[in-house]
Amino acid sequence: MYFIDVQGTLISDSDKSPIRGSLEFIQMCNEKNIPYMIITNNTKKASRDFYDYLRSIGFEFDFSKYLDPLMLLESRVSKESVAAYGADEFLKTLVSMGYTLNYENPQTVLVAIKEDFDANEYAQMIDFLLSGAKLVGMHETSIYAKNSKRYPGVGAVLKMLEFATSVTYEVVGKPSEAFYNESLAKLREQDSSAEFSNVTMISDDVKGDLGGAKEMGMKTVFVTSGKYKTEDEIVPFLKPELRPDSVYGDMQNILEAI
Repeated sequence: MYFIDVQGTLISDSDKSPIRGSLEFIQMCNEKNIPYMIITNNTKKASRDFYDYLRSIGFEFDFSKYLDPLMLLESRVSKESVAAYGADEFLKTLVSMGYTLNYENPQTVLVAIKEDFDANEYAQMIDFLLSGAKLVGMHETSIYAKNSKRYPGVGAVLKMLEFATSVTYEVVGKPSEAFYNESLAKLREQDSSAEFSNVTMISDDVKGDLGGAKEMGMKTVFVTSGKYKTEDEIVPFLKPELRPDSVYGDMQNILEAI
């Protein structure tokens, strides 16, 4: 049984095309009736739109096998008075979902991915948090890769804001327990015996996705086809108990191994 990340694992960070072996891996799971969930921290496109994009480039799976943070957002964050920070597509998606954006006296500071946060945005977030707003991250990604550059991920921004304000944060998407529990509940629709102990999580985010998965008892597979160029960039610096169970270059290498 698998939980499978998307960005940097199934599709390329550079051009959003399928990574070597990724289409074939999903096809193998389908043919062998192996239960799996495609779990992504996508926040730029509406859930159905991103799912439709994945289908359009050749990934054959039902929407019941897909989960992203936007699908849990309404149960975690009130739609009233939100100061949201992220890409323009994310802000437009929030408005389409009925969220009221408020940059004067918000109840919640909601952080998503963006490569060009500036000091004024950070200052505004800090002021809101010190005035009593809650801090919520759409996910806790360690690094954001785009245009051959690597930026601090949402997790890094959240930790900075927590250090600056002493306001603790919540996370909607990976690697929150709520997100993984929802993923497991949907996996059980395919196999009622599913437990975290028999799930393998595959991702290019060894600190965010895989660290949380490891803590919940899952097996973890790290692929170096996304955020990190080699395992030596990050794995030796992790706590031993959070290091991945195995490391592969990409999904093709996993297929060859199994």
